[in-house]
Amino acid sequence: MPDSPTPAGLPLSALFIMLFCNVAWALNVVVSKIAVSTLGIPPLFYTVLRSGVVLAVLFPLLREIPARLPLVLAIGFAITGGSFGLQFVGLQTASPSAVGIVNLSGAPLTVLFAIIFLGEEVRWRRGIGMALALGGVGLAIGSPSAAGSITGLAFAFAGVLTGAFASVFVKRLTVGSVALQAWAAVASVAVMLPATATLETGQFAALAAAPLAAGACVVFAGLVVSVGAHSAYFRLFQRHDANLIVPLTLLTPLLTIAFGTWLTGDAIGWPLLTGAAMALSGVAIIVLRPSRNIFKPLLVRVRL
Repeated sequence: MPDSPTPAGLPLSALFIMLFCNVAWALNVVVSKIAVSTLGIPPLFYTVLRSGVVLAVLFPLLREIPARLPLVLAIGFAITGGSFGLQFVGLQTASPSAVGIVNLSGAPLTVLFAIIFLGEEVRWRRGIGMALALGGVGLAIGSPSAAGSITGLAFAFAGVLTGAFASVFVKRLTVGSVALQAWAAVASVAVMLPATATLETGQFAALAAAPLAAGACVVFAGLVVSVGAHSAYFRLFQRHDANLIVPLTLLTPLLTIAFGTWLTGDAIGWPLLTGAAMALSGVAIIVLRPSRNIFKPLLVRVRL
């Protein structure tokens, strides 16, 4: 018997799937912080390991080569290995809560790039949303609880900027969302493997020091988050209106703050919480407005 629709217009099963996705995405920021900070795994190497797990699981999807493969690889790398690699560098010093709030800048930045490159029209409501979101992120970054990690947050913001820029071109690709994850993993491993070999040291020493904990972090990030949560998220888009799904992802930054406070002892002050509330309000306005040019599943945060 199919699920009865909830007042939100979605079956109960879809709401449970989105709850799982939000929890997985929020925990992923905290788990990544533990991996690159507490366990000392070099961030680019951690990106390689994460992408390697995705590649191992989704390898069969590489049998069909998509059209415009170089573009697929370039965009796939930008919204995965490139974006997350920069975020992992940032998480070495920045708190998960602050990084979770910085991630909210992805929505206004995506709209901004869509205005520049795709001719996206923005009326006053979404203009207010963009201003609120960016202002809230700025307030959160400047709060006393985040002041000691400005460099880390700058790297995290650079990751969001990279992903937002690439995400506006996803609609030009003729490849499915899950297959894009597979090709993105290929590009990420191809770029990040020589990068970590050249720029980082102590990769295997970090794994040897805590192999079970490191393995758990990599499996969670690659298997549970990338393959599990992301695939489930995009599958919902094949069945339901994006306007019903995307607003539910706004639970992720709230859970990130909660998990960061609980698991890594993040310091949370009123300026950071006020900035988070502003940014969430702005992003909510943005995602509820229709768009013809932006791939809405990637509007809130790059999730591959």
